[in-house]
Amino acid sequence: MASVFSAIIAGQLPGRFVYEDDEFVGFLTIAPVTQGHTLVVPRQEIDQWQDLDPATFTRLMSVAQTIGQAVRAAWDAPRAGLLIAGLEVPHLHVHVFPAFELGDFNISGADQDPSKESLDEAQTKIKQALRDLGYAANVPE
Repeated sequence: MASVFSAIIAGQLPGRFVYEDDEFVGFLTIAPVTQGHTLVVPRQEIDQWQDLDPATFTRLMSVAQTIGQAVRAAWDAPRAGLLIAGLEVPHLHVHVFPAFELGDFNISGADQDPSKESLDEAQTKIKQALRDLGYAANVPE
């Protein structure tokens, strides 16, 4: 059975995409810990990060680093947080978000009902930051 992330990637469910390439996508989570909280997800359905071959894991972290640079710039955040939890959906995903304090790393405290406007604003800001950083080719229309 396909994961919910596979359905989002395939366009069967809505998603606010900010990044895409042949192997990975980045889209906003529907439960952000901070505005701009993005999930970096391989297109390939794989559950455990430990099961990725080292080269693919390196590319995944490279994309997460790119998204981290964008969210940090877009919110002038002192840090970009990065977490791999994987308990919510059995499809590998890396959480990347603007981090302002240690509590921002507690994903159990995520906003379960963010406004559409807040999500739209975050998508716009991240896409612009990615363009500014030279990644326009990976920013979906």
